[in-house]
Amino acid sequence: MSQNDFSLTPEQVEQFERDGYIGPFDLYDPAEMEQNLRALRPKLISTKKSIYSDEKQASAISNYDRHFDIDFLAGHVTRPEIVDRVASILGPDTLCWRSEFLAKYPGDEGTDWHQAEDFSSLTDNATPQIQWPADSDRRGTVTVWTAFTEASVETGALQFIPGTHKEMNYDETKGLTYDADIINNLEKQGTNRGFFGYDYRQLQKNPDWAPDESKAISAVMKQGQFIIFWSTLMHASHPNTSEDQARLGYSVRYLPTAARVYPGLTELKEFGSTVSLARYGAILTSGEDTYQHNTYVQETVNGYEFPVRDIRRSA
Repeated sequence: MSQNDFSLTPEQVEQFERDGYIGPFDLYDPAEMEQNLRALRPKLISTKKSIYSDEKQASAISNYDRHFDIDFLAGHVTRPEIVDRVASILGPDTLCWRSEFLAKYPGDEGTDWHQAEDFSSLTDNATPQIQWPADSDRRGTVTVWTAFTEASVETGALQFIPGTHKEMNYDETKGLTYDADIINNLEKQGTNRGFFGYDYRQLQKNPDWAPDESKAISAVMKQGQFIIFWSTLMHASHPNTSEDQARLGYSVRYLPTAARVYPGLTELKEFGSTVSLARYGAILTSGEDTYQHNTYVQETVNGYEFPVRDIRRSA
């Protein structure tokens, strides 16, 4: 392995395929990440440059895809430490299709156990947001979750149930009903858990089923570390029970270029908000796209050009 190659080893790929996740890995020194975060916070508060900023109801998802208007995040989603490892799983030709901030403030509920195969549960008529080729046995997306602040059990660390990515316990075609009044007001198996205004139990194939939390692990992470997992893996997060520590995670989702992003969709409707996808495009993160069925954006609104990793050459 060369000095600049961050690919997973064969043993790590085997572990990932078995457990559905791997990491955490170091990316930023905690002091460096804290400095980056101080510079980032004012930009996050202002959504004027966001590609969804002109939508009247965009507040709930206005922090989606901020890599389009914040150059630090554009650099983050294309970091070779991340992209090389993702390509070890998906193959040399990869794209980033979404990024989003996931904040937990003191007193916030834990995120409910869930799996996502095509992200259709939040869209009208259960339309898939992503679509793998029909001849592929893969589903879901590879998610890279970075701890922009420390993620402890107390502040709301991620939780995984290893190996559960191989069977879906939810039917996303059932759809979810948004209700802002249930936020921080649901208790499940003795823990305050919700799903940002949705009750994920609505999607259960078996209404009497419950996840086996005795098999869950907590993904405690230092500030600046990241972890990789399949979206089809049973995952959740602890509530934030700290008195004054917020937890900020940045989730970036990757696919092979063979997959389709937002097929047939012109709007994104989630969390009580509707945004136009007119300014949206995927980001080519490694290799090339020989399929040409996705729209791409080559640079941020500020003119920063997204670098594309040449996996074939660096491997």
